[in-house]
Amino acid sequence: MAKRKRPANKRKSQLEKLKWEVADLFGLDDDLAQGGDELTVCEAGKIGGNMVKKLVEKGKEALKQEAENSEE
Repeated sequence: MAKRKRPANKRKSQLEKLKWEVADLFGLDDDLAQGGDELTVCEAGKIGGNMVKKLVEKGKEALKQEAENSEE
């Protein structure tokens, strides 16, 4: 039985963009472009950990803006 392809998810594409941004920051984008098979566990962990840090920062900024908008 053939598997159905799911439609592209906006959230996934944003996370994919963030992953490439972080990989580029560490100079690992070439390895990631090859499917990520050449990445060490440490390198993959750096990408994932920094993605989480950036997401937390964006979340804090969003909460701060929401609080400022509710005060007005």
